[in-house]
Order: sequence, then C-alpha cells, then structure tokens
Amino acid sequence: MQHESTDTLAYAQPQLYIDGRWLDAGDRVTEEVLNPATGQALARLPHATRADLDEALGAARRAFPGWRAAAPLERSRILRAAAALVRERADGIARTMTLEQGKPLREARLEALASADTFDWYAEEGRRNYGRVVPGRTLAQRITVLHEPVGVCAAFTPWNFPAITPARKIAGALAAGCTLILKLAEETPGTGLALVRALHDAGLPPGVLNAVFGVPAEVSSYLLDSPVVAKFSFTGSTAVGKLLAQQAAKGLKRATMELGGHAPAIVCADADVDQAAGMLVAGKFRNAGQICIAPTRFYVHAQVYDAFVQAFVERTRQLVPGNGLQESSSMGPLANPRRLQAMRTLIDDAVQRGARVECGGQPIEGPGFFWQPTVLTGVPEDARLMNEEPFGPLALINRVDSVEEAIERSNRLPYGLASYAFTQHSATRMQLARGLQTGMLGINSLNVSMAEAPFGGVKESGWGSECGIEGLQAYCDVKLISED
Repeated sequence: MQHESTDTLAYAQPQLYIDGRWLDAGDRVTEEVLNPATGQALARLPHATRADLDEALGAARRAFPGWRAAAPLERSRILRAAAALVRERADGIARTMTLEQGKPLREARLEALASADTFDWYAEEGRRNYGRVVPGRTLAQRITVLHEPVGVCAAFTPWNFPAITPARKIAGALAAGCTLILKLAEETPGTGLALVRALHDAGLPPGVLNAVFGVPAEVSSYLLDSPVVAKFSFTGSTAVGKLLAQQAAKGLKRATMELGGHAPAIVCADADVDQAAGMLVAGKFRNAGQICIAPTRFYVHAQVYDAFVQAFVERTRQLVPGNGLQESSSMGPLANPRRLQAMRTLIDDAVQRGARVECGGQPIEGPGFFWQPTVLTGVPEDARLMNEEPFGPLALINRVDSVEEAIERSNRLPYGLASYAFTQHSATRMQLARGLQTGMLGINSLNVSMAEAPFGGVKESGWGSECGIEGLQAYCDVKLISED
C-alpha cells in the first residue's frame, strides 16, 4: 500500500477552470479530497465563489456565438486531439482515479480509455448532425429541418464514474456546438480535470468549457436560476433529479437526467448457469457495486436456483477487496463512511425480515471504507434492500417459478434504468424485451454502455439519453424552414 506522502505527491492540486484559465484556491473556501482506500487526505479542493460562477456564465455566454459558428470539422478536430491526449495520459489518469475514487487500477484505466472513445465518437457524429429535407406540398415549396445548438449548458456529474460521465456530457455539448459549465464531483475532481486539461491542450477556445466545484445544492441552484443556461444534464439520485427538474421548470430549461436504478437480473430455466454466474458476479461487484446499472435484484428460476446460488457465492468468495493500487485487488472501497453505515442498516433490515446472508455481510477491518462482497438470499419484497438502491456490494437473490413472475417483480419498482436476462430461447428473449419496463436491456450480456448507443432510463430513472445520436440531439434545437 502506498504511503500518504507518496499518494499526495502523485495527486495534482485541483483547480477551477474558467474562461481558459486555471485558478488556484487563493482565499476561496476549500474542502479535503480523501483517498477512500486509506481515509487520508490527498489535496484541498477550491469552491467556486458566486463571482467565479458569474465569470463562468459570462465566459460560456461570450464563447457561444464563436463556437456555434465553428465548422463541425473544427469541433471534431479538437475533440479527436483531446481523445488522443487522454489515451497518451491514460495511465496517469487511471492512477488519479484510483487514488480519489478507489476502484482497481485496471478498471480505472479502462474507464479513461472509454472516455477517449466517447470523445472520438462524438467528434465524428457531430460532423453528421444531419437535418432533413421534407417534400413540399407543391413543387415550389421547399421544407428543411435544421439541428442547431441549444446554447449555454450546465452539467452536474457524480463521483462513481469520474471520467466516463463527464466525457459524455462534455462531448455531447461540444460536438453539438454548445458551451458548457461543468460541476464535477467534489469527491473525485482530479479525473474530470484531466479531461478538461486534455481539451485545453488540444486548443479548445476559452470559455467553451468551464469547470467548477462547490456545495452541490448551491452551485446547481445558482446556475439553474441563471437565464444564461438553456439546458442542464445531471447524473445522480432520483431525489436530487426531481429537485433540479422542479427548479429548471421555472425557466423551462431543457434537461437530460440519468437517475437511480435497481437493476433486475433474470436467470431463466434454460440459462447457462456458469456463464450467468460469472458475468453477474463481475458486473455486480465492479466498482464495489457503486454503479447505477449494477445488477442487484436477481430473480432465478426454481429449476436452476440452487446451482446458480452455489456458483455465484463461490465466485463472490474469490474476490479480493483492497486498495485499488495493489495488483491483487479485485474490488475497491466504498466512497465514504456513510456508505458503510448504509450497508449495515439495509442488511440488518433484510435479515430481520427473513433474508439469509450467504457470504460477506460485514465491514472489513483496517483503514479505508471497505465492505465484504455480500450475497443474500430469500430477501422479501418489503425489505428496504428490495425497494431502495443499495449502491454497494450487495447481491439479492430470490427464487421465481416463471418468466412472467420475474417480469412482474422486476417491473414492481418505479425505477427503469437497466435490466439483464439470461436465456437461450428466442421466444423468451422477445417476451423479456417486450415485457420489461427498462431503458436498457442486456440479454446474455451486461454490456449496455457504449458511445454509439443511447444510455438512459424510463420511469423515475431519468429523462432522455446520453450517447448515440440521441445524446447529440439532446443538445440541439429543431428549426423548420418553409420556403416558397
């Protein structure tokens, strides 16, 4: 394990980025950035003042006409250059991410590279932000439809994926011709700032992208109250998303929101049990379960239930929680001590209601915020765990007698972000695809996140999508032109 002094030296001091300038803390309010694997401080993070936020708003407003007028090819060139820099710097970005967020270094590096892929994809899609020609009602009439950038945007990102989530918001806005004020997560500032620096070094004009930090409710409220901001994008909890939507509604601001989930995973009677168990253990405990699309509620057909539980528990026991900088670690820590208490409370409630702990169920002694990979079976639907997103390394496995029962229980909650299913039968696949109320469905696959396809939920799991053509068009207004 690295010593604190070594970690601190390897971790860059966070700064604000406004109008193309890097701003140190100075006399601003600051807060500590902690390493969740050790509990030790890495740096002090400056909070933006109201004057800083006004400066960011003004810079984004002034930069918008020029960036909107920039040829799509020029925007593409800058995004592709930034993507190349992110790839060159991937090892350093990954180390920063592991220090501040905790995930194993190999996961962090893959996330950094996925962020570069996102920049690249939007760089090309922005060149193809096609409108269309609509046949007129007479030969003399010409009808065209244009996609135009909506204007200055604000984006608010979480700590659990500190590279890929900002990358989606940055790339979508910039490729469409919008300017952006980005509030990165205070827990994980270094990773997002590394993306911002790549764009800065790639020649992004001042004011097109600005990065700030502060008390989340205060920063979001101030930006959403500003008439300068035309649209916002938010990734986080459903509760906070509802509050932001209410505030933005006062100015009828456009919104894209990726909110909470509680993903079901259905294992059908004809599933390959070993394959399903292996994939689902990897998906469940990646990032210590702190993933909005992590499979959490497992509905397993009675015919394969015992075999699946055995295979799942065996694989779970092989996981090695630890500091993400250590090569042997396969699962990192939780984000903060509050998450440890949440795990304890949720597990105790489930056990009191009749659930059985098959493995794990306890915090791990020592420094940092570690919890054992945990599997519970027989969790009743009225347990808090089955109704609240646990956002931790907890897998909840229940027996079902049919696909219909699994679908009904999967759809019971107000969430609809991601769902997963394992079956070899084509008719069952169609039944699942039509029956599950979800924004994304992986069948014999957990890969539902990629730059070229829409990422978003239904019901209380969000509005709109990021990535895919939908993610680009979310930053566009539609204009009709009718000529005679």
